[in-house]
Amino acid sequence: MGKISSGIIVLDSLIDSLYAGDNIVWEVEAGTSYETFVHNFIKQSLADNQNVIYVSFNKSPQSIYQKLSELIKQDGFILLDCFTSGKGKNDRAFLKFYDHHPDSRVIKVDKPSDIAHFTNVLNSLEDRFPASKYIFDSLTGMQDLWGDESHTYKFFTYMCPRLYDLGTVAYWILEKEAHSHTFKANLGHITQVVLELYKRKDKLYIKALKLDGRSNREAFKPHQYEIDGKKISIKPIRKETTLDIGTKLKEVRTKLGISQKELAEKVDLTPSFISQLEHNQIIPSLPSFLQICNALGVNPSVLWEDSIANDESWLIRKEKISSNLLSEESGFRIFNIIKNGKHSSNIAIIEPHTRVKKDFLVQQGKELIYVLKGSVALVRKGKESILNEGDSVYFKEEHPLVWENEGDEKAELLIVCL
Repeated sequence: MGKISSGIIVLDSLIDSLYAGDNIVWEVEAGTSYETFVHNFIKQSLADNQNVIYVSFNKSPQSIYQKLSELIKQDGFILLDCFTSGKGKNDRAFLKFYDHHPDSRVIKVDKPSDIAHFTNVLNSLEDRFPASKYIFDSLTGMQDLWGDESHTYKFFTYMCPRLYDLGTVAYWILEKEAHSHTFKANLGHITQVVLELYKRKDKLYIKALKLDGRSNREAFKPHQYEIDGKKISIKPIRKETTLDIGTKLKEVRTKLGISQKELAEKVDLTPSFISQLEHNQIIPSLPSFLQICNALGVNPSVLWEDSIANDESWLIRKEKISSNLLSEESGFRIFNIIKNGKHSSNIAIIEPHTRVKKDFLVQQGKELIYVLKGSVALVRKGKESILNEGDSVYFKEEHPLVWENEGDEKAELLIVCL
């Protein structure tokens, strides 16, 4: 099945895009701004000439119009209002919306608490609005209205395979703390993708809990994300160097034929302490570490240097690079590889038939550019030159302001700022 963009390049890179048939359950905590992920998906779908059916149980039509004002005006946006006659209880304050917005693309479900009625209305939209993407704004709101997790689960087990067979993509929003572990686990068995958004000490994180058909495991690690307006950046969490002292101590101890109990007695510690230390579950105090080294007859500096040598901070995986989006324009993206003071290296991708007026250099200095893939034309001092794969240019002062990819394949450039 074909890949479909989420509207967020760094998310597509992290999870290997969305696929036709994917149902994506978003387990979200309060304050994680999940609406921005939804907004970008809607914007991308409409740009791809796809209809979007927004099923709202938790928000009034007026609030949706306010939040999605620039998108809702487009022909492909359809709002299925399950709020007004649901949680809104047909209050006049909510019904007044229809006096001022007689829009055929806003459909009020008269009996959203009747699951069979709601399902029939939803299914009837398939013929009226083909090739649609779906947003279900709240599995939690469904549960609140329908009164029991089993009803929501039964609807999901019916609708999720149906949407899969239609080859569409659907977002399902679930408030993380409002449901039982069993309910969430059952949903996870049926759906194709589960993404978790959570907040810790004012920092936002995203992590995949399930990704059907993807081999890359990087997304299952927590990644920090930041939101600037409607733009989202996602970066892997930087981990401190792990010192593998425990494993080295165990190797020395076993070579000497000393048991954990015997070593513990020599240094006046417990066997449990030695076991935890050797499994790197704890870090010893400096006096204890020196005592153990003395009892084993090993130089402490050797163990320390070996542990530092095991650090792989020098290794930069492609998944990390693709999540470090530095800048983005129409048909053009730059990803940072590494930055150290005024020195940096980046990857630039220019899409086919794209003309870019750009100086790649972030700050003044020398710049080396190597063509990794494809070919590009550059204009410098009024003269155009063609660079093919394997060619490079070196600029000391004056940099080109125009780059163009005239081919049918994307061009990739390695940029080193010196």
